[in-house]
Amino acid sequence: MDTDVTGRRDAFNPVELFLAAIAACMIKGIERVTPLLKFELRGVEVRLRAARQDSPPLILRVDYELIVDTDESDGRLELLHRNVRKYGTISNTVAAAVVLEGTIRRRVADAVA
Repeated sequence: MDTDVTGRRDAFNPVELFLAAIAACMIKGIERVTPLLKFELRGVEVRLRAARQDSPPLILRVDYELIVDTDESDGRLELLHRNVRKYGTISNTVAAAVVLEGTIRRRVADAVA
């Protein structure tokens, strides 16, 4: 963890650590519910962005995007999203304190030239 006033490139600062906890919670939730839903995926990526104010220092909102590498239907993708949001301890705790909004989408395969 970055505790140096000038910052450190090799460690998370407190906001990055906060966002990493949210991402870890969402990934863990996906790992937990995919067997229950019989949901097939090859991988997942979580992208987060925090909006903050300087005075007083406060995180106003956290926006996220879940990118899932899967062949499942759009309906099943939304089902996965609902389960991740409903059963995540960290994400539910954060959502009670700050706006937490996001989307889920399918990973688009890289184009081959």
